[in-house]
Amino acid sequence: MSKTKAIILAAGFGTRMKSKHPKVIHELLGKPLVSCVIQSAKDAGVDEICVVVGHGSDQVKSAIQEEVSFVMQAEQLGTGHAVMMAEDFIDDEGKTLVLFGDTPLITSDTLKALLATTVAQDNAVTVLSTLVDEADGYGRIIREDGHFLKSVEHKDATEEERAVREINSGMYCFDSQALKSALSKLSNDNAQGEYYLPDVLPIIMSEGGQVQALITKNSDEILGINTKVQLEEARLILQRRINKAHMLNGVTIINRDQTYISQEAVIGQDAVIYPNTFIEGASVIGEDCIIGPNSKVVNSQIGKGTKVEQATVLNSKIGDETTVGPYAYIRPNSQIGNHVKIGDFVEVKNAVIGDGTKLSHLTYVGDADVGKNVNFGCGTVIVNYDGQKKYRTTIEDGAFIGCNTNLVSPVTVHARAYTAAGSTVTKDVPEESLAIARSRQTNIEAWVKKNR
Repeated sequence: MSKTKAIILAAGFGTRMKSKHPKVIHELLGKPLVSCVIQSAKDAGVDEICVVVGHGSDQVKSAIQEEVSFVMQAEQLGTGHAVMMAEDFIDDEGKTLVLFGDTPLITSDTLKALLATTVAQDNAVTVLSTLVDEADGYGRIIREDGHFLKSVEHKDATEEERAVREINSGMYCFDSQALKSALSKLSNDNAQGEYYLPDVLPIIMSEGGQVQALITKNSDEILGINTKVQLEEARLILQRRINKAHMLNGVTIINRDQTYISQEAVIGQDAVIYPNTFIEGASVIGEDCIIGPNSKVVNSQIGKGTKVEQATVLNSKIGDETTVGPYAYIRPNSQIGNHVKIGDFVEVKNAVIGDGTKLSHLTYVGDADVGKNVNFGCGTVIVNYDGQKKYRTTIEDGAFIGCNTNLVSPVTVHARAYTAAGSTVTKDVPEESLAIARSRQTNIEAWVKKNR
């Protein structure tokens, strides 16, 4: 069975980025540029992907988490040379996309259309093109009677050809066999001594292969990232695209230019997202939630009707109808139940918090298993670390933890037990008992007069 494959060119360093890191691993909404292209290719139905690496190859390989293969282009001798390095990856049948690792705005829908056009028209090559107002520096697509005639570089174009607004994106869908055949005939007989991929088009046409160009209506999709200015421009475009999709799906975003949502995030209907909120990674936000302002949710699940205000939630799960914040910090591996209150200046880490429990303010709960309907007084600290090891504390259903209680782990406060305010609890507290762990108050009369 023939496969659809993609070759992604990512060998250049990108000197105009003014960075010590390869261009394609700079991030766009938390994902490397090249990974954005990989994801679009996978979503378009591509079976296998090969990334051509060169400068900073180890960094590029480390940054890519998706399942791909790699080939090395030790010398950067043009786009055609880069594809030649992946010749063993190209099959004798099927289709091969050639894409760039620095064009992160290309969509899976456009790649699907590129593939479908190639099949429907029986093209040996379909060039992805677009229309722009300012075409300086781009190769032009020249047509005759509406059909593809040639792709000509700006520097080689006549004045009449330079007036053409249709440009070559540099992205292609090839019949794999036609591509392999043309690569074997590709020459570097030019002033630069390099192999250029557009030069395979006349070779394929001379062998009877049909070449056509597909115009993508959204010219933003072919935007290449060469500088950090362009990186920010791409972020704005992508963020607006993502936010618009969420709003069309029933999410209220108060200011879409000040709301930052990853491509993987899922947000339920009637959720409200306030400005300066970051929803990153594969986060899932339930229906009717209110998130923000000034909040950050990373790789976390937030239940229905929950409010996260001026708070940070990292790699955790929060139930329904719960409030978090303001100024709360939910650290990784926390599971917070339904109808819970996590108030101001509360920190939770690696803990389970049962339904209906209240941590209203100024409290630290780390490495703990907390039951349902527990009340934490202000200033409670679970002392989970002895300087070498961390231990867990258990607080069972209905317990009441008095203000300024220190619970020195490992310790268990059993069901419906109380701790007195100001206690340092080092032993288990039996069910329905009161633990008082503080010295008895002593008043020394006239102490001030005697000591001043």
